[in-house]
This record gives sequence, structure tokens and C-alpha cells, in this order.
Amino acid sequence: MARGVSRTWLVPIEGRGLGSKGDSMVRVLVVDDHEVVRRGLASLFLGTAVEIVAVASTAAEALETVKQTEVDVVLLDVRLPDQDGLETLRKLKAERAEQVVVMLSSFDNPTYVARSVALGASDYVLKMAARADIIEAIERAGRGDPPADRSLLHRIRSDMSQRRDARSDNTPLTNREFQVLRHVALGLSNREIGAALGISVETVKEHVQNILRKLNVGDRTQAAVWAVRRELV
Repeated sequence: MARGVSRTWLVPIEGRGLGSKGDSMVRVLVVDDHEVVRRGLASLFLGTAVEIVAVASTAAEALETVKQTEVDVVLLDVRLPDQDGLETLRKLKAERAEQVVVMLSSFDNPTYVARSVALGASDYVLKMAARADIIEAIERAGRGDPPADRSLLHRIRSDMSQRRDARSDNTPLTNREFQVLRHVALGLSNREIGAALGISVETVKEHVQNILRKLNVGDRTQAAVWAVRRELV
């Protein structure tokens, strides 16, 4: 398999041509800079409804490929050599809002997952996950279905959307301020919080200032520590 070439097409493995299952296949672009991962995924998807139609090893290659190749799902590594995978997600969604993207990672860091939610990822799967779970995540995303209940992204997104709960009854924050605080504690920027909650960046800034004042803390880090200590995230 050639490396460093945009739209690197996979050769058939063990005599099986790509796309042999017809229109039912989920056409996937795999974006990962490690050849062993790309080849591993190709083997993983043999005999399934997931069809790798192209691969890329950098963010630049991925962005170019989606312009020229019709894919149902982009399977995107969180870490790439030329650009953060989450920044690549942002650019992909900015250029083609309807493009379905599933994040692929070795890290179950809640901040990565939360940022993936805010930036529009359909799911977030771990490289060490079971074969069935990875395939299910891609197939569900390709169909436009929500992630499975056990999905990391589903869990974090649910946490992000929670409002006031029993642990926070004595704190003078509004429901919206609690939502913003959870996002802050997960490490999201104002722009990402705005995207996740459907509000403007200026409104986010106003909420953050209110949170700092009400909690009597000096900055976002202290507010995040306050939220973590009270198990709000």
C-alpha cells in the first residue's frame, strides 16, 4: 500500500474485490497515519457491510479525498502528523456539513469525546474496541442512526445535555449555566460550547462570566475543578 499519496486505493485482499456486496455497503475513508492500523482495519472489515474505498495518512490528504471521492463515513484518527484530528473534523464539517465522521482513537479521554460531540462527530470508537462494536458504530453512522447506548460518545453527550441534578441543588446556577459549566470542565472552548448548545459565542462568554462570579472563582480552570470535585462531569 502506497503511503503519502492522496486517495490511496486499497488493493483487494485474499482475492476479494471491494464493493462486492453492492449498494448495501457503507463506503468508508480511513484516515490514520499508521499503515498497520489501516491494514488491520481492512482485515477487520472483511466479510462485513463496511467497504474501505480510500485511505489517507494526513489531514491534508483526507480533506482532498472527500472533495473527490464519494464516501458515506470518514473514520478519522484523533491524532494525525500534520494536524489535530479534531481540527480536521471541524474543517470537514465546515466544508461539507452532511459528511458523516466517526472518530477513531486510542484514548478514552472525555475531553476528546466532548469536543467530538461539539464538532459534529457521529460516534467515537476506540482502536482496542471489539470488532463487532467498531463495525456497528460505522454501520449505524452510515445509516444515520444515533450511536449505541454503550457508546462513549452517547454517554458523554448525555452528560453534556444534563441540567440541574441532586448534587447541585445548593448552587445558584441556572440550568443553562450548569450545562455550560459541564462543557467547560470537559475542556471545550467557547466556540465548541456554542456549537454544542446552539448558542452564540458571546452568549457562552456571558454564561462563563456569570459562572465564575457565582462560584467565586478566578478562571475556567478553577471552575472546572469545582465541577469535577462535585462529580458534575
